[in-house]
Amino acid sequence: MSALIDPFGRCITYLRLSVTDRCDLRCVYCMSERMRFLPKAEILSFEEIDRLCAAFIRSGVRKLRLTGGEPLLRRDFMHLAGALSHHLRTGALDELTLTTNATRLAHHAAGLAAIGVKRINVSLDTLDPETFARIARKQRLSDVLEGIEAARRAGIAIKINTVALKDDNARELPSLVAWAHERGMDITLIETMPLGAVDEDRTDQFLSLAEVKRAFEQVWTLDPIPYRSGGPARYVRVRETGGRLGFITPLSHNFCAECNRVRLTCTGRLYMCLGQDDHIDFREALRNGASEAELDALIARAMRQKPEAHNFSIGEPAAAPALARHMSVTGG
Repeated sequence: MSALIDPFGRCITYLRLSVTDRCDLRCVYCMSERMRFLPKAEILSFEEIDRLCAAFIRSGVRKLRLTGGEPLLRRDFMHLAGALSHHLRTGALDELTLTTNATRLAHHAAGLAAIGVKRINVSLDTLDPETFARIARKQRLSDVLEGIEAARRAGIAIKINTVALKDDNARELPSLVAWAHERGMDITLIETMPLGAVDEDRTDQFLSLAEVKRAFEQVWTLDPIPYRSGGPARYVRVRETGGRLGFITPLSHNFCAECNRVRLTCTGRLYMCLGQDDHIDFREALRNGASEAELDALIARAMRQKPEAHNFSIGEPAAAPALARHMSVTGG
């Protein structure tokens, strides 16, 4: 049994680790168009990341997801992923995976499969080139689709993550779900989250997935299933397509009671909850020469501070975001 038990009896077995805050897209709900990224000195080195991951795995983490920003932008990313895959071979880690926008996935898919990555989450909000360019502020849809197909050829299972946006992709969601299922891919829909100041008002774009689900039920049969991927999504099987469809609803339906994860930023801050600002600084501890025992104690302290639930809400139009930090800093 994991040693990482929080004050509410939840077993923490899942670490989401951001390896960079940088991204080659500028999605409108995630960051501003002229985003300022962190200097290299503030980012954890590979050696620091490797040491922290070892500490969390030693403490009971069984699943490790590498995120960003865009993780494949980190120089020598495959060197880091290869080093971390050692924990798969020893049996200390059940799964090593990542979340990516897939713009560079075609170049890395075979290498990821070779080190033991069996599934990847790909962020994709539309299949329409013009809509993609409007949301991401860059026209890279063909690169994304090429990356997805390269990963599938390499034997990696793909799950599509789609942020539901009232003005940009609401009408396209059924066809996007059907497209994913035709290719044997799961897809998860996500409500927009109030993280970081962006150039648009999220209130205008918020789309409740409860409404989306009701609309789907007019044309599809959605059978609830107990499947869990390790994250917060609740799944149904679409009887007509045979595929799995997940819903992540931080605003319309709180999922905190089953939370099993913590997030480590690329700067070494551990956030025990995505929707809270409370954190512990592991970079400071590492650079002050913390021993393994001291890192273990810091992890145990973090578990004692994990809150019961987040505080997300969309709030009033033009209101400030619930949290000042961007999703790209926290880790997507």
